Amino acid sequence: MPSDGTYTAVVDRFEEDLAVLLLEADGDTVGEVVVDEAALPADGRHVDAVLAVELEDDELVEVTYTEAETDERSDQAQSRFDSLSQRPPSGDDKDDAG
Repeated sequence: MPSDGTYTAVVDRFEEDLAVLLLEADGDTVGEVVVDEAALPADGRHVDAVLAVELEDDELVEVTYTEAETDERSDQAQSRFDSLSQRPPSGDDKDDAG
């Protein structure tokens, strides 16, 4: 279990009424914590939501949904996907064009 402190957390998945949060520090995943879904802000109750969380004695003390960070990460992921989906034409494709 990660030590007490403040982390960036990403909602990884839900298992029934529980939310699994991946904890990050300095851009690296450093652990996970499982909490009641009800402990999350209503607008942060979805997969890939980015939260600012404070842990104390293995418990959530404070949770804040960070909408701007969530949107930014979503946009970055979509951009990477779009780049990967635009593969250069192969030699066979050139023959079909002419």
